[in-house]
Amino acid sequence: MNQTSSGFLSDIPTVTKNIIIINLLMWLASLTLPKVGIDLIDWFGLHFPGATDFKLYQIFTYMFMHDTHSFAHVFFNMFAVYMFGRVLENVWGPKRFLTFYLVTGLGAGLIQEIVWAFNLSDVLMAEQDLVNLNGTQILSKSAFLNYFVTIGASGAVFGILLAFAMLFPNVPLYLMFIPIPIKAKYFVIFYGLAELFLGVASFGGDTVAHFAHLGGMLFGFILIRYWQKKDLNNGKFYL
Repeated sequence: MNQTSSGFLSDIPTVTKNIIIINLLMWLASLTLPKVGIDLIDWFGLHFPGATDFKLYQIFTYMFMHDTHSFAHVFFNMFAVYMFGRVLENVWGPKRFLTFYLVTGLGAGLIQEIVWAFNLSDVLMAEQDLVNLNGTQILSKSAFLNYFVTIGASGAVFGILLAFAMLFPNVPLYLMFIPIPIKAKYFVIFYGLAELFLGVASFGGDTVAHFAHLGGMLFGFILIRYWQKKDLNNGKFYL
Protein backbone atom coordinates (compact mmCIF):
# COMPACT_ATOMS: atom_id res chain seq x y z
CA MET A 1 0.00 0.00 0.00
CA ASN A 2 2.79 2.44 0.86
CA GLN A 3 4.68 1.50 -2.28
CA THR A 4 1.62 2.12 -4.45
CA SER A 5 1.01 5.54 -2.87
CA SER A 6 4.67 6.47 -3.24
CA GLY A 7 4.64 5.35 -6.86
CA PHE A 8 1.52 7.38 -7.59
CA LEU A 9 3.00 10.56 -6.14
CA SER A 10 6.30 10.01 -7.91
CA ASP A 11 4.46 9.89 -11.24
CA ILE A 12 3.27 13.49 -10.79
CA PRO A 13 5.84 16.03 -12.06
CA THR A 14 7.43 18.24 -9.41
CA VAL A 15 5.79 21.59 -10.18
CA THR A 16 2.34 20.10 -10.73
CA LYS A 17 2.59 18.17 -7.47
CA ASN A 18 3.76 21.19 -5.49
CA ILE A 19 1.03 23.43 -6.92
CA ILE A 20 -1.59 20.92 -5.79
CA ILE A 21 -0.01 20.48 -2.35
CA ILE A 22 0.33 24.23 -1.75
CA ASN A 23 -3.27 24.91 -2.78
CA LEU A 24 -4.63 22.14 -0.56
CA LEU A 25 -2.53 23.26 2.41
CA MET A 26 -3.62 26.87 1.96
CA TRP A 27 -7.25 25.76 1.78
CA LEU A 28 -6.92 23.81 5.02
CA ALA A 29 -5.13 26.72 6.69
CA SER A 30 -7.79 29.17 5.48
CA LEU A 31 -10.44 26.87 6.92
CA THR A 32 -8.89 26.42 10.36
CA LEU A 33 -6.87 29.56 11.20
CA PRO A 34 -9.87 31.93 11.46
CA LYS A 35 -10.64 30.08 14.71
CA VAL A 36 -7.56 31.78 16.19
CA GLY A 37 -8.21 35.12 14.49
CA ILE A 38 -6.08 34.71 11.36
CA ASP A 39 -7.88 35.34 8.05
CA LEU A 40 -5.58 34.16 5.26
CA ILE A 41 -8.09 35.01 2.54
CA ASP A 42 -8.07 38.61 3.75
CA TRP A 43 -4.26 38.59 3.72
CA PHE A 44 -3.63 36.76 0.46
CA GLY A 45 -6.83 37.24 -1.57
CA LEU A 46 -6.67 39.87 -4.31
CA HIS A 47 -8.21 43.15 -3.13
CA PHE A 48 -8.97 46.08 -5.38
CA PRO A 49 -6.24 48.76 -5.50
CA GLY A 50 -7.24 51.59 -3.22
CA ALA A 51 -8.71 49.26 -0.61
CA THR A 52 -7.06 49.47 2.79
CA ASP A 53 -6.25 45.75 2.67
CA PHE A 54 -4.72 45.75 -0.83
CA LYS A 55 -1.10 44.57 -1.06
CA LEU A 56 0.89 44.19 -4.28
CA TYR A 57 1.89 40.59 -3.50
CA GLN A 58 -1.78 39.57 -3.61
CA ILE A 59 -1.66 39.51 -7.43
CA PHE A 60 0.33 36.27 -7.00
CA THR A 61 -0.92 34.85 -3.73
CA TYR A 62 -4.63 35.02 -4.63
CA MET A 63 -4.26 32.12 -7.07
CA PHE A 64 -3.36 29.78 -4.20
CA MET A 65 -6.46 30.62 -2.15
CA HIS A 66 -9.92 29.01 -2.48
CA ASP A 67 -13.43 29.28 -1.08
CA THR A 68 -13.62 27.62 2.33
CA HIS A 69 -17.39 27.18 2.20
CA SER A 70 -17.03 24.25 -0.18
CA PHE A 71 -14.33 21.73 -1.06
CA ALA A 72 -15.54 21.70 -4.68
CA HIS A 73 -13.77 24.95 -5.61
CA VAL A 74 -10.28 23.74 -4.75
CA PHE A 75 -10.98 20.12 -5.72
CA PHE A 76 -12.04 20.76 -9.31
CA ASN A 77 -9.27 23.31 -9.88
CA MET A 78 -6.62 20.94 -8.59
CA PHE A 79 -8.12 18.00 -10.47
CA ALA A 80 -7.71 20.01 -13.68
CA VAL A 81 -4.12 20.87 -12.72
CA TYR A 82 -3.46 17.17 -12.16
CA MET A 83 -5.14 16.00 -15.38
CA PHE A 84 -3.72 18.60 -17.76
CA GLY A 85 -0.88 20.33 -15.91
CA ARG A 86 1.22 17.19 -15.58
CA VAL A 87 1.00 16.64 -19.34
CA LEU A 88 2.16 20.19 -20.04
CA GLU A 89 4.99 19.92 -17.51
CA ASN A 90 6.19 16.70 -19.11
CA VAL A 91 6.24 18.42 -22.51
CA TRP A 92 7.58 21.82 -21.49
CA GLY A 93 9.67 21.00 -18.45
CA PRO A 94 9.18 22.41 -14.92
CA LYS A 95 10.58 25.92 -15.49
CA ARG A 96 8.39 26.72 -18.50
CA PHE A 97 5.29 25.18 -16.93
CA LEU A 98 5.72 27.13 -13.68
CA THR A 99 6.22 30.32 -15.69
CA PHE A 100 3.05 29.60 -17.65
CA TYR A 101 1.02 28.90 -14.52
CA LEU A 102 2.11 32.11 -12.79
CA VAL A 103 1.75 34.32 -15.88
CA THR A 104 -1.78 33.09 -16.64
CA GLY A 105 -2.76 33.50 -13.00
CA LEU A 106 -1.27 37.00 -12.98
CA GLY A 107 -3.08 37.86 -16.22
CA ALA A 108 -6.37 36.62 -14.84
CA GLY A 109 -5.94 38.80 -11.77
CA LEU A 110 -5.14 41.89 -13.84
CA ILE A 111 -8.20 41.39 -16.03
CA GLN A 112 -10.36 41.03 -12.93
CA GLU A 113 -9.00 44.30 -11.58
CA ILE A 114 -9.97 46.02 -14.85
CA VAL A 115 -13.48 44.55 -14.66
CA TRP A 116 -13.79 45.80 -11.11
CA ALA A 117 -12.70 49.27 -12.22
CA PHE A 118 -15.63 49.34 -14.66
CA ASN A 119 -18.08 47.96 -12.10
CA LEU A 120 -17.00 50.44 -9.44
CA SER A 121 -16.53 53.45 -11.71
CA ASP A 122 -19.41 55.38 -10.10
CA VAL A 123 -17.91 54.96 -6.65
CA LEU A 124 -14.36 55.65 -7.79
CA MET A 125 -15.32 58.81 -9.68
CA ALA A 126 -17.59 60.21 -6.96
CA GLU A 127 -16.27 63.29 -5.18
CA GLN A 128 -17.43 62.24 -1.74
CA ASP A 129 -15.35 59.74 0.21
CA LEU A 130 -18.32 58.02 1.88
CA VAL A 131 -20.35 55.11 0.46
CA ASN A 132 -23.86 54.15 1.56
CA LEU A 133 -23.88 50.35 1.81
CA ASN A 134 -27.45 49.20 1.12
CA GLY A 135 -28.79 51.97 3.31
CA THR A 136 -27.54 50.19 6.43
CA GLN A 137 -23.95 51.35 6.82
CA ILE A 138 -21.79 54.33 5.83
CA LEU A 139 -18.25 53.42 4.81
CA SER A 140 -15.24 55.21 3.43
CA LYS A 141 -14.30 54.33 -0.16
CA SER A 142 -11.21 52.41 0.91
CA ALA A 143 -13.18 50.39 3.46
CA PHE A 144 -15.97 49.71 0.93
CA LEU A 145 -13.43 48.45 -1.61
CA ASN A 146 -12.30 45.80 0.89
CA TYR A 147 -15.49 43.88 0.10
CA PHE A 148 -14.15 43.01 -3.37
CA VAL A 149 -11.75 40.07 -3.11
CA THR A 150 -10.80 37.51 -5.77
CA ILE A 151 -9.47 34.06 -4.90
CA GLY A 152 -8.83 30.84 -6.79
CA ALA A 153 -6.61 29.18 -9.36
CA SER A 154 -9.31 29.13 -12.04
CA GLY A 155 -7.60 31.74 -14.22
CA ALA A 156 -4.42 29.66 -14.37
CA VAL A 157 -6.51 26.51 -14.86
CA PHE A 158 -8.25 28.02 -17.89
CA GLY A 159 -4.82 28.92 -19.23
CA ILE A 160 -3.78 25.28 -18.77
CA LEU A 161 -6.89 24.08 -20.62
CA LEU A 162 -6.11 26.41 -23.51
CA ALA A 163 -2.50 25.23 -23.67
CA PHE A 164 -3.54 21.59 -23.67
CA ALA A 165 -5.95 22.25 -26.54
CA MET A 166 -3.24 24.04 -28.51
CA LEU A 167 -0.74 21.23 -28.03
CA PHE A 168 -3.20 18.37 -28.42
CA PRO A 169 -6.17 19.80 -30.34
CA ASN A 170 -7.65 16.47 -31.42
CA VAL A 171 -7.39 14.58 -28.13
CA PRO A 172 -10.93 13.54 -27.07
CA LEU A 173 -12.18 14.90 -23.76
CA TYR A 174 -15.37 14.12 -21.88
CA LEU A 175 -17.65 16.55 -20.08
CA MET A 176 -18.81 15.25 -16.72
CA PHE A 177 -21.96 13.12 -17.01
CA ILE A 178 -21.91 13.39 -20.84
CA PRO A 179 -20.41 10.20 -22.35
CA ILE A 180 -19.67 11.82 -25.71
CA PRO A 181 -16.05 12.60 -26.66
CA ILE A 182 -15.29 16.20 -27.64
CA LYS A 183 -12.00 17.18 -29.25
CA ALA A 184 -9.89 19.36 -26.96
CA LYS A 185 -9.96 22.33 -29.36
CA TYR A 186 -13.77 22.37 -29.45
CA PHE A 187 -13.96 21.75 -25.71
CA VAL A 188 -11.90 24.88 -25.00
CA ILE A 189 -13.75 26.98 -27.58
CA PHE A 190 -17.02 25.98 -25.93
CA TYR A 191 -15.72 26.88 -22.47
CA GLY A 192 -14.32 30.20 -23.68
CA LEU A 193 -17.59 31.22 -25.35
CA ALA A 194 -19.58 30.09 -22.32
CA GLU A 195 -17.41 32.21 -20.02
CA LEU A 196 -17.75 35.21 -22.34
CA PHE A 197 -21.53 34.84 -22.42
CA LEU A 198 -21.81 34.38 -18.65
CA GLY A 199 -19.45 37.27 -18.01
CA VAL A 200 -21.41 39.68 -20.20
CA ALA A 201 -24.82 38.43 -19.03
CA SER A 202 -23.93 38.77 -15.34
CA PHE A 203 -21.58 41.76 -15.57
CA GLY A 204 -21.21 43.17 -12.08
CA GLY A 205 -23.77 40.81 -10.54
CA ASP A 206 -22.03 37.46 -10.25
CA THR A 207 -19.62 36.06 -7.67
CA VAL A 208 -17.81 34.03 -10.36
CA ALA A 209 -14.91 35.87 -12.03
CA HIS A 210 -15.77 34.90 -15.62
CA PHE A 211 -13.55 37.56 -17.17
CA ALA A 212 -10.63 36.44 -15.01
CA HIS A 213 -11.01 32.99 -16.58
CA LEU A 214 -10.90 34.58 -20.01
CA GLY A 215 -7.88 36.61 -18.88
CA GLY A 216 -6.04 33.41 -18.03
CA MET A 217 -6.79 32.05 -21.50
CA LEU A 218 -5.77 35.32 -23.18
CA PHE A 219 -2.43 35.57 -21.40
CA GLY A 220 -1.84 31.86 -22.00
CA PHE A 221 -2.44 32.28 -25.72
CA ILE A 222 -0.07 35.27 -25.93
CA LEU A 223 2.67 33.45 -24.00
CA ILE A 224 2.37 30.30 -26.12
CA ARG A 225 2.56 32.31 -29.34
CA TYR A 226 5.64 34.09 -27.99
CA TRP A 227 7.28 30.77 -27.17
CA GLN A 228 6.38 29.37 -30.59
CA LYS A 229 8.09 32.27 -32.32
CA LYS A 230 11.08 32.15 -29.98
CA ASP A 231 11.56 28.40 -30.42
CA LEU A 232 11.18 28.61 -34.18
CA ASN A 233 13.82 31.36 -34.36
CA ASN A 234 16.13 29.10 -32.34
CA GLY A 235 15.66 26.28 -34.82
CA LYS A 236 13.28 24.33 -32.60
CA PHE A 237 9.86 23.00 -33.44
CA TYR A 238 8.73 22.77 -29.87
CA LEU A 239 5.08 23.64 -29.84
